[in-house]
Amino acid sequence: MENERLARAALSRLMEPQDAAGLALVQVTGALDALGIATGQLGYGPALEQEITGVLAEHGSLTSWAGMAAALKRWAPRIPDLAPERDLATLERLGGRMIIPGDELWPGQLADLGIHEPICLWWRGIELELPPAAKSVALVGSRDSTSYGASVTGDLAYSLAQRGFTVVSGGAYGIDAHAHRAALAGGSGPMPTIAVMAGGVDRFYPSGNEDLLRAVANQGAVIAEVPPGSAPTRYRFLQRNRIIAALASVTVVVEARWRSGALNTAHHAESLGRAVGAVPGSVHSANSAGCHRLLREGGAVCVTDAAEIAELASPSGESLPDVQPGRQADHDGLTLEDLILLDALPLRSASSVEKLSSVAGLGVESVRAGLGRLNLLGLAESGSGGWKRTKTAG
Repeated sequence: MENERLARAALSRLMEPQDAAGLALVQVTGALDALGIATGQLGYGPALEQEITGVLAEHGSLTSWAGMAAALKRWAPRIPDLAPERDLATLERLGGRMIIPGDELWPGQLADLGIHEPICLWWRGIELELPPAAKSVALVGSRDSTSYGASVTGDLAYSLAQRGFTVVSGGAYGIDAHAHRAALAGGSGPMPTIAVMAGGVDRFYPSGNEDLLRAVANQGAVIAEVPPGSAPTRYRFLQRNRIIAALASVTVVVEARWRSGALNTAHHAESLGRAVGAVPGSVHSANSAGCHRLLREGGAVCVTDAAEIAELASPSGESLPDVQPGRQADHDGLTLEDLILLDALPLRSASSVEKLSSVAGLGVESVRAGLGRLNLLGLAESGSGGWKRTKTAG
């Protein structure tokens, strides 16, 4: 079991979240052999590639599969940085731990993610089993919340926590922070709130919420699927949203702009067959445009108080109309690889192709091709012997 734990710790650093090829490899061979193959210590044959192709086809993930050779080239730049014992020791010094499927603390509802179930979770918090999905509600929304959004979120989170629900959110500014804070104040159960991070749990992010996230860790749990030291990139924010959605029976969007990341969480919940609620706002408020969009498209139920959310979380909520699976949020039209590469590009000093390959976890050829596409879109520029992000890309 200890070797399995070390292997999963290493794989979580080697592969980006929701790396379909890597997750299929782990499913087919197990974590130990997957690590050996991914690092070149073990060989593989055509039969393995066929089996992985079958798993990816079954889960609708074939579009990103270019064969094992391409995957190995993508993972190679990160192999020198693998030090799972160091990562585990870092978290142990902080009073945390890493959990893997099969552990007592592992949330069983994450199995609903299928092939996209995390390889492991890095955990800082009380050592209590996470509540089942039926007793958890995700509250998400805009980082630039209004006073209306803050007030509604506080009321909902406090009342849900009083009813014994665990409030799940992402630890960000705005709606997330209001949800965690109110849940801590109203918590009557053993696990009032859970924060799912996009970066490593060794450093609470954003820094302005450090005291709040420390309180969440002291009374609930702060978790991430990426190892200590990992940066919270835009891609990882989007991928962690599926975990927020999977942990809860209901995802409620309190305030969201037309293209808010909170809508991405709602779409993940829809694809899992979870209930989605949206809080209505003023028709004049841009911060509620995303909520109204969910209501108009039929993917969400209008909710205005904790009792209505609790009703969605109850067995009676299972009679809600089926939602259309697989809907995706608009990610500016970039492929996942291009989005990862854009996140890796520095804003000021230029970075070499080799360095970007290591940071992004992509093969050198993929980086060169991606830089060409980003350059054409006006998102990347070359100079001083390297590449950096343009001011337009922010």
